[in-house]
Amino acid sequence: MQRNDKNYETIPAGSLGVISLASCRELGEMVDKYLVSFRSEREHRHINDIIFQGYHKKTYLVDCSTPRFGSGEAKGIINESVRGFDLYLMVDVTNYSLTYTVCGHENHMSPDDHYQDLKRIIAAVGGKARRITVIMPFLYESRQHKRTARESLDCALALQELTHMGVDNIITFDAHDPRVQNSIPLNGFETVQPAYQFIKSILSEVDDLQIDSDHMMIISPDEGGTNRAVYLANVLGLDIGMFYKRRDYSKIVDGRNPIVAHEFLGSSVEHKDVMIIDDMISSGDSMIDVATELKKRKAGRIFVVATFGLFTSGLEKFDKAVEEGLIYKVVTTNLTYQTPELLGKPYYINCDMSKYIAYIIDTLNHDLSISDLLDPYERIESLVKKYMADRK
Repeated sequence: MQRNDKNYETIPAGSLGVISLASCRELGEMVDKYLVSFRSEREHRHINDIIFQGYHKKTYLVDCSTPRFGSGEAKGIINESVRGFDLYLMVDVTNYSLTYTVCGHENHMSPDDHYQDLKRIIAAVGGKARRITVIMPFLYESRQHKRTARESLDCALALQELTHMGVDNIITFDAHDPRVQNSIPLNGFETVQPAYQFIKSILSEVDDLQIDSDHMMIISPDEGGTNRAVYLANVLGLDIGMFYKRRDYSKIVDGRNPIVAHEFLGSSVEHKDVMIIDDMISSGDSMIDVATELKKRKAGRIFVVATFGLFTSGLEKFDKAVEEGLIYKVVTTNLTYQTPELLGKPYYINCDMSKYIAYIIDTLNHDLSISDLLDPYERIESLVKKYMADRK
């Protein structure tokens, strides 16, 4: 049964509504177009029953806003009824491009601001929705997921706060540490891996890859990301290598212990194409350090692959790394804000996640399992087989 076909025989949990906050507006509109397309092509045998009223719409986006007063305070407004709806709220907490005015001064919105806006919209729903699911691609405060000293546990607190406000399920992508879900053991929490979308995007852009253990290798830049690298290596039938970060624990710089060196564990990378895969590119220093170490070991083309491309220190260092031949391609998703400058880079591959999110929303609205969507093994295998066959 096809992913879109299996929805035919089930009744929706409620009228579908997608609330895309300003931080996630563009992605939300793309998701909405797919949802409209899926359902316009679908003719359920009970489509005229009252339970399916409003199943076919021109848009599933709910009109809402979070206006601010001159003091910087804000409120959430929903401009249409959501009573009995199955709501999906989308927010990008890393979108720094949005601004607001505080007493005449312009402020860029921080993750805290976006999180507060999310809570305002949930409060505006006022408990009238049948079910609320939050789709937060970059999990708020996910880098502060465990306590190592006398410090706050921000991510766990946020998850508990959302569930106490009436959120039933939380969907995120490539959580920094999925164990943070232990803070809300009685609520739904899904961390989705975009492995299939990564492979699909790379194969569509590069036509001369040889996907075997003699010509290609998967690298984890640190011990924390080993699981995602192991999964991808097993699916593609490749070898894996890993770097571990030797840190100076006697000092703290920018909130963390500085990295002294990257030590490599694994077989030879000589003349092999290499994929360095991680959950995020923040400043990019670690990725470039790892790429430098791999080039010292005579690696071939290096693909830097990450779910979230934050690029907090700008793109200049990546421009230089590409110019020097350290990096061949940079691959990230559109789950977080992308600058026009980034999208214009010839070495950048944009991995579109909107169709995948639409599939997840459509499936959940029909109260069906998303297990097959979360495990893309068969789809990756089929994609690689077709790619290799087309090259012959």
